Amino acid sequence: MTEFWLISVPGDKTNLTALERMNTVTSKANLSSNAKFVIPELKVGTLDALIGLSDELGKLDVFAESVIKKIAQYIGEVMDDSADKAQENLLANGVDLISYLSRFEWDMAKYPVKQPLKNITEALSKQMTQIDTDLKSRAVTYNSIKGNLQSLERKTVGNLLTRTLADIVNKEDFVLNSEYLITLLVVIPKSCYAVWQKTYESLSDMVVPRSTKLIAEDSEGGLFTVTLFRKVIDDFKSKARENKFIVREFFFNERELQSEKDEIIKLAADKKQQYGPLLRWLKVNFSEAFIAWIHIKALRVFVESVLRYGLPVNFQAVVLQPNKKSMKRLRDVLNAIFRHLDEAAAANMKDVGMDIPGLQLSNQEYYPYVCFKIDLANIDFN
Repeated sequence: MTEFWLISVPGDKTNLTALERMNTVTSKANLSSNAKFVIPELKVGTLDALIGLSDELGKLDVFAESVIKKIAQYIGEVMDDSADKAQENLLANGVDLISYLSRFEWDMAKYPVKQPLKNITEALSKQMTQIDTDLKSRAVTYNSIKGNLQSLERKTVGNLLTRTLADIVNKEDFVLNSEYLITLLVVIPKSCYAVWQKTYESLSDMVVPRSTKLIAEDSEGGLFTVTLFRKVIDDFKSKARENKFIVREFFFNERELQSEKDEIIKLAADKKQQYGPLLRWLKVNFSEAFIAWIHIKALRVFVESVLRYGLPVNFQAVVLQPNKKSMKRLRDVLNAIFRHLDEAAAANMKDVGMDIPGLQLSNQEYYPYVCFKIDLANIDFN
């Protein structure tokens, strides 16, 4: 995706003419795609309240953006087997984000314009905080199930020295419930199969003749059973190790093995059960959070425009989608067209802009016109 610039200029005849000139120049030179960004007339309140609100909105803007990015990233994580489709879930009001921005309409039902600006800001803050809290809670639950399942599944891969044997061994492979005899499992390198067959009976006393059987194989070796008397286990293990035969620390317990299999089945079922509702929640709340974020941007433009251009409220907002290769040129054009709004600032302006404390956040670049960036780059999977 890309970056957008949300700008506003005074709504008098001179500046509306300048705005038309901007649209003409940027269109002809293919510098940006522009659209009107309609912000309703909101309750202004006092100047002191607006200055305080400007700071609050700046912090809320940063927080809201972080929540949106977290939701987008988590959608990508949840849909790890189909990340290509994850992008399709990043919608706002059922449309793609660029369309929503270019056709923005204030949601009068959610954020009534008759309320004081402070109340609207608090409602937006409460909404974003609730979404963030719910996201953390749901993520913890799903990640726990997913993590436990992955942990068990990892045990089913790897070589015969390390992987679980629950899905390999059978009850019939073992001598069970014997006071004297026990069946061990030994991992033998493929190159040593013949040596094993010739020597296993003599590695220790009391090894049951012809008791070995190959029950599983991988690319490196095989898993053999061998039955012997319990009293010689330690001696057999020691002699086996000297011959590069590795005895697995494994004793057949049907109940434990079945429990391990059942746990994998249960966790897989739980993950599948959680997946659908979680993804639906993420889609809905990504949309809600994104819409709220753009309303926060709209509030910032409104407050900053009143502080910058004064009363009565009269300004025109426009959203620009800059051509990525022409951003510097576009900024130069805007600064040239609107430099009359603040000649002193325009005269001192460098490529990076300059900071004006008090009106906007300290890391917000200053221009002769009101300008806020909307960066969608970090909520993109492409």
